[in-house]
Amino acid sequence: MKITAIETYVCHARMRNWIFVKVVTDQPGLWGWGEATLEWHTKSVVGAIEDISQLLIGEDPRRIEHLWQMMYRQHFWHGNGIVRGTAISGIDIALWDILGKIHNVPCHELWGGRVRDHVRLYCHLGGGKMEDFYETAPGDAKRFGELALQAVEEGFTAFKSMAVPETMSLEGLQPIKYAEACVRAMREAVGDQIDIMVDCHARPSPRMGMMFAKALEPYGLYFFEEPCWPETMEDIALIQRAVTTPIASGERLVGVHAFRELLEKRAVSVIQPDITHCGGLTEARRIGALAEAYRVSMAPHNPQGPVSTAASLELGFSSPSYIICESVHSDVEWRSDVVSEGFTVQKQGRIVLPNQKPGLGIEINEEEVKKHPFQQEILQRTFYKDGSVGDW
Repeated sequence: MKITAIETYVCHARMRNWIFVKVVTDQPGLWGWGEATLEWHTKSVVGAIEDISQLLIGEDPRRIEHLWQMMYRQHFWHGNGIVRGTAISGIDIALWDILGKIHNVPCHELWGGRVRDHVRLYCHLGGGKMEDFYETAPGDAKRFGELALQAVEEGFTAFKSMAVPETMSLEGLQPIKYAEACVRAMREAVGDQIDIMVDCHARPSPRMGMMFAKALEPYGLYFFEEPCWPETMEDIALIQRAVTTPIASGERLVGVHAFRELLEKRAVSVIQPDITHCGGLTEARRIGALAEAYRVSMAPHNPQGPVSTAASLELGFSSPSYIICESVHSDVEWRSDVVSEGFTVQKQGRIVLPNQKPGLGIEINEEEVKKHPFQQEILQRTFYKDGSVGDW
């Protein structure tokens, strides 16, 4: 059995171009689907997949670890950068889909079987609609409360918001009060039975991140995400030690070595590897095992397309450290048209029952994908009041 082709299919979904990866074999009807979505770097990732494919054409797709080592270590440059890491991830996910199809079992059965009966989903405010999640003004506490109620009405028991405004390295009390008002409005709207997460997007400086974390501590957040740059892991660790709120980070890290440092510094309570960036399912499983050794929870980053979600769920059904799956469902109204899925979502509670189909249990409708060809993603840019560059 040999790999005969590695193909990419780009599907424009407003803020992101989903990059679907199809690994084709010489066995009739046997192929696997992966995803390598990286917003604002679509052309770079597609090119990287083309470069890496030179290593894999003619190889046996069943030798996944062997092929992963080739993709990561050969061509001299290691695959620990975001573009190459994303390309490797998309191919790796597709290889696992193939292996599940060969053995006629879901991927989680390949990894020792189910460790849980269902996986809980959490949503973004607005279901992932760009205008609601990313563009609701931090000063509009009422709107945050309305969107929180909408998430609960849609069956979710947990949701994430971006209630922390963009700030310079040091600002006064106003942004802190804004964030506090927004989180208070959400908590008052949904009560204590619903889990609320706040994502800082690594916008704040370490000092501002500390101030936001302490201000929001009384509201019992499920986790507080990326309070400052991941490049400053020592500062993330200081914030974690200063508050009882669980701190989460890791979506921008590539490879198990980066997560080793995060865990060694006891910087977080929740790691967030992105399966489409960190090295695919092969590396995500290693990262999850490392988290288990430190008794740290895992909640993968997953705002991308439907293959990423299917992969995250397969990982969740087989990983003890996994606690919840990020999901978007209203980013584009035709999302479900491009994919058929093997798992079942119960609306009440938004819990997912296990996929029963081989591999990832999904199939991409290539004709539907063609209806949404590449377009330049909608840029998201930040400049502070004085005109200097900020973090979006």
